[in-house]
Order: sequence, then C-alpha cells, then structure tokens
Amino acid sequence: MGDPPVHVMFRGASKVTMDDKGRVVIPTRYRALLSAQSGSRVVVTVDRDQCLLIYPTGEWEQIEQKLMSLPTLHPQSRRLQRLMVGHATDLELDGHGRIALTPELRAFGGLSRTAMLIGQGNKLELWDEARWNEQRDAWLRDEQATTELATELDSLSL
Repeated sequence: MGDPPVHVMFRGASKVTMDDKGRVVIPTRYRALLSAQSGSRVVVTVDRDQCLLIYPTGEWEQIEQKLMSLPTLHPQSRRLQRLMVGHATDLELDGHGRIALTPELRAFGGLSRTAMLIGQGNKLELWDEARWNEQRDAWLRDEQATTELATELDSLSL
C-alpha cells in the first residue's frame, strides 16, 4: 500500500538573499518539508503578481494537470497555461539548501539581492523585498479590497 502522501503546509515570511549566481538559500524549516514530499526537487514558475512560485514537484504536477485541463479555446486559459507551464522550471536544492534560479526567472520576478519568501500553504512565493513591501503596504491601504475581503470572510471562523 505505501505511505499516504505528505501534506505540505508552508507558512510564514522569511527574508532571504540571492547571491551573484542567482542562488537563494531555502530556510531550514522549509527544507525538511520539501525533502519529505519531493526529495528536495521543486518547480519554480511565474505568477501574474510578478513574483515566483515555488512548488514541491508532486504538488506542481497536480497544479499542472489542472492547468492543462482548462479549455484551450478560452483566451484566459491559454494565457495562464503559457505563463505558468511555459515558465515552469525543474530545480533541485543543492547540498547547502539553495536553489539556482535561471536568469529568466530572476528577470520576471525583478529580483535583486534581498527577497522575501512567503509561505502560501502548498507553495512558497518569492518576491523582491522592495516590491513585496510596496505591494503589502498597498494591500493594507486598499479599503475597498479590505471591505470585499471582510464580506467574503464573514462565514469563516478563525
């Protein structure tokens, strides 16, 4: 029968640095989760918010299947497939717990030396630190979004 799949839950925010070769050290608390699920293999792709998404390989395969099952005649579906599947890059954590981002991924995310790694349940988001701070502050200032979110969350008990 085998063991049931490990359910990975990434949470929290961590400041990380990128070296001159585009390598980012994944914090230790995330490495154990990645190793348990995917043997330290990840898929990194792009997001519409100009950040990078980092998925354990097994988790990405499920997302990719969903993306590719979208109707190909629908323009928005095709754009999403082209963006996310087209940029999906298989990477492996090296012996020092780093992933080496391609120049294309770094350029898309506008990444500089300092970045923020944001846990989002089944994935991690990698943002340029300055861009993350600007976006986070904008979200906090946006009263309309706050009101809409409050309405959607009325039924959620925390």
